[in-house]
Amino acid sequence: MKIRKLISDNVVAVFVVLVVLLLVLPLPPAFLDMAIVINLSASLMILLMTMYISEALEFSIFPSLLLITTIYRLSLNISSTRLILREGGSAGKVIQTIGEFVLQGNVVVGIIIYLIIVLVQFIVITKGAERVSEVAARFTLDAMPGKQMAIDADLSSGTITEEQARERRHKIQKESDFYGAMDGATKIVKGDAVMSIIMTAINFVAGIIIGLVQGGLSFQEVLNQYTIATIGDGLVSQIPALLISTATGMIVTRSVSEGSLSIDVLTQFRSQPRVLMISGVVIMLMVLMPGSPKLQPILIGSILVFCAIKLRNPAEENFSAAIASGGGGVMPGASAGAAGQAPQEEEIFNENEYFRNVDNIYSLINVEPIELEFGYSLIPLVDESSGGNLINRIIIFRRQYAQEMGFVVPSIRLRDSSMLNANQYVIKIKGEQVAMGEILIDYYLALEPTEALDEIDGIDTVEPAYGIPSKWILPENRDLAETFGYTVIDPLSVMLTHLTETIKQHVHELLSRAEVQHLTENAKKISEELVNEAVPGIVSYSSLQKILYNLLKEGIPIKDMITILETIVDSANTTKDIDVITENIRVALKRTITRKFCDAGTLRVVTLDAELEKVILSSMTRGDQGIYLSLDPMIIQEIVTQLSSNILKFRELSQIPIVLTSHVIRVYFYRLIAQFFPNIYVLSFNEVDSNVQIQSIANIEIEQEDIG
Repeated sequence: MKIRKLISDNVVAVFVVLVVLLLVLPLPPAFLDMAIVINLSASLMILLMTMYISEALEFSIFPSLLLITTIYRLSLNISSTRLILREGGSAGKVIQTIGEFVLQGNVVVGIIIYLIIVLVQFIVITKGAERVSEVAARFTLDAMPGKQMAIDADLSSGTITEEQARERRHKIQKESDFYGAMDGATKIVKGDAVMSIIMTAINFVAGIIIGLVQGGLSFQEVLNQYTIATIGDGLVSQIPALLISTATGMIVTRSVSEGSLSIDVLTQFRSQPRVLMISGVVIMLMVLMPGSPKLQPILIGSILVFCAIKLRNPAEENFSAAIASGGGGVMPGASAGAAGQAPQEEEIFNENEYFRNVDNIYSLINVEPIELEFGYSLIPLVDESSGGNLINRIIIFRRQYAQEMGFVVPSIRLRDSSMLNANQYVIKIKGEQVAMGEILIDYYLALEPTEALDEIDGIDTVEPAYGIPSKWILPENRDLAETFGYTVIDPLSVMLTHLTETIKQHVHELLSRAEVQHLTENAKKISEELVNEAVPGIVSYSSLQKILYNLLKEGIPIKDMITILETIVDSANTTKDIDVITENIRVALKRTITRKFCDAGTLRVVTLDAELEKVILSSMTRGDQGIYLSLDPMIIQEIVTQLSSNILKFRELSQIPIVLTSHVIRVYFYRLIAQFFPNIYVLSFNEVDSNVQIQSIANIEIEQEDIG
């Protein structure tokens, strides 16, 4: 086994070394015959291989194989040239046999046939393959970003797994490398054709000189002796080269298909029997030409017509019947003016047939939970081949958010949009735009500090996620900006931060009934009895969804589903009010809330004056939609004004704004101010752990005249 592995690992390397040695070592005629036969066999196998593969990557070693075969063929040319010139035109039986077969006693004819073969290879096949390789390489590289985007979109939508996406990206990269290598490999084929002509000329001229000068032979004897060997040598070299050149053209012109070339040819010709029918009739009409042979056109034409009749399918017959009846192929419902547009009519017909099924119409109204659309200039941020890392960072965010909040963010649909400006992006939740931003990928975003040491040149803007005044600066000014106190962020982080913050703000909207069921099923793994008792016995799925909705809306993690369900069960004996149950759950999750909002054992908050809380409590009114606050507009205005000024203090402390109230009024006060400050958090004293030091940075008060 070890010997077999040793041989398999080194056979190619040993072969290449031997090929290189053939360039300098003399080769006996018998060994040369063997080497020539091997060359012919290898070339034929390579050509057949290119015809039986369904896509180019199935033969990805072809560029390297092309180089090896070319060197091998050149080494054989040198060895045969050495024998021809040294042995007086004798270079083995293979070369002699082919030379005599082609010449047939006529030197001129042999030379012409050889030149035609060389020119066909050089001008037609090699030159064409070279051009196709260049175009294929260019278009493959140009198409890479779009292919990467398609993969990322499928991954984001959940159509494919991460493993499948990785395999597709690897395939795209291999495809790019392959066509890039083929673009260079065709230059080798072209050089080989030129070198073959040169070596044949050397054999012919040098042979004549040697025969006349050293051999003392007549010109006729020299011509006969060396011409056979020269033409034979040229042909045994050109025939494999022609096969390899054909294989090169074959593999660069192959498109991705389901089968080999033979299967594709038969399938595609079989699908169009009219082509065979028309061709057969035209060929048979050749007998009408004066002096034309009769048997051959009739025989070939009859075969084509017979094949067309056998391959005729029912759909083709229906099409012909429609035309014969004068219908023109127009289906019911099609306009009379469209009678001459058969393809368009067929498309309309198929579309109408498709949407006759009501279920298919529903596909038109589906919306994605989260979408990120961007202009074409931002594609490099997403395209991994261009260094884009957005997909991986989104994956990291989803994992971290699930661990922190207990909610799995749905897949994010990524797509480029021609409707946007090149540097713009749009974030959509359930099909509707909720945020928009604009970034410059060749710049960095510098967030302005409270007190900058100095001003830096840049394009004034506003950070999209938090609304912080900023500047777009050149990369070379990054270090200088950091020295002046600016916080510098790369463009990808700017867009990703905006995306993640937008998702956090709207995450409660993404909580579906199905996700609630997933969460409860996951909780069953820990306490199945509790889940069965709580849902749907005590609380329905819709009510549980509302509770979780309320928690997520205010940034409270729902990771601890066991505690949430236990609190629901405990609260069921005293209340059915969703708001009250939610507040009880928040109290039960006080350690989680404290950890989320507390900074180093200290909680900085804005508090409400005792008199203000009394006013709020007295204004609580029960209506058809539950309890709400019926405060005086002047009081509301005063609260909003004071909160606006105090929020600036939180910004200076680099902390989210928090208002601390009593347990009774918390939820209603939050609903009052959330419409003015959607990013503010309202906590109650009961939700804060006792070992936390509360630091009030401000106290909201109202004047007695406002109360009166």
